[in-house]
Formats: sequence, C-alpha cells, structure tokens
Amino acid sequence: MSTTGRHGPVKAAITVSVDGFITGPDDRAGQGLGVGGERLHHWVMGGPWTYGSGPEPGAAMTAEDRAHYDALLDGTSAGLCGRGMYDSSGAWGGRNPFDGTLVVLTHRTADAPDPDTGFLLVDGFEEALATARREAGDGGGVIVGGGADVIRQALAAGVVDELAITTAPVVLGRGKRLFAGFDHDLDLDVLSVHHSPHAVHVRYAVRR
Repeated sequence: MSTTGRHGPVKAAITVSVDGFITGPDDRAGQGLGVGGERLHHWVMGGPWTYGSGPEPGAAMTAEDRAHYDALLDGTSAGLCGRGMYDSSGAWGGRNPFDGTLVVLTHRTADAPDPDTGFLLVDGFEEALATARREAGDGGGVIVGGGADVIRQALAAGVVDELAITTAPVVLGRGKRLFAGFDHDLDLDVLSVHHSPHAVHVRYAVRR
C-alpha cells in the first residue's frame, strides 16, 4: 500500500440512544453493548437480536439503513476503533470482519494478534490514525468507530471530516455517554438524513 500521497476522508460513526448513550450498563465481552444496549443495533441486524444469536450483521438491513451504511463507507478502506470495542466484541472471533485493516487504539500492544487476522494494535491516537491512513492507501479514507473515547479524541484532534450519528428509538437511562466530558465547540452541516423503523441516521460535515 502507498504511504505517500493524499489522504482520503476521516469519517467517525457511532450509534446512540435518544438520551445519548452508546452502551447500556455493564458492557463487557459477550455483552458488548451492555444490558439492553443490543437495541441500539436493531438497525444493523434488521430487527431484534440477542447476544450470541441473530442474523449476520448487515445481512437483514432495511433499504434505508443500507443506504446510510453504504454512503458512510464510501471512500473508506481502513478502520480505527478502541480497545474496549475490540475486547467487548471478543475480537470478532479472532478475525477482522470488516473490509480493510482495523487499527485498534490501545496502550496494551503486547498481546497483538498476527497481522494476518486483519488487526493492528497501536498505542497513541496520532500513531493509530497514521497507521490507519497508511493501511487505507493513497486517497483511501478511514472510518473511526467506537468507543466514545476514540470518537472524542478524533473530534478534539480536528481530523474528522464527517460525523455520522445514528439515533436508535430507545432511552437507556444508564451506560456510557458519547460526549461525556467533551468541551470542544463544533459547527456541523447536515449532509444526509435516512430513517427506518429502527433508527434515524444523520451524516454531518465537520466545519473547519
């Protein structure tokens, strides 16, 4: 892959409840979205599901949810997520299920898996983003996913071109909030709005 040339867009995307939580309480391996948090991702699964069962993610999306998902990933070819997401998912069974390399931001890199699994564990946000950009190649974009701390770091660093927030029609009451402790002032322009019975998806351009 090219390590020089222009960078593609950096897109940050996450799903929240109406009251701003990205997980319910007690998120952990085997229960990555916390108690009740699986309702946040009905849109990904095409309807109700439970941990350890349900359809393959993405296989049963509605047309509206798929339109948002495809537009979000357009132009991206590598991903960046946090260690919490990686651990709580059980490392997706030991192999990256997404297109392109997934860079995991973590202070604990000693247990890094074989790069052939599609994961790279990197310490420090700047280095993790630089690694994801290298993996994306010349002109390739990077999609930044959960958790909330990684999204906040990316926004605070001023590197996010597009922010996509999916709001699920549920109030969780407890859990982890997307913007807890975030004190930066941002202006956003609405790029698109999609909605289905499971979620409202809004893509924003982040003004520079």
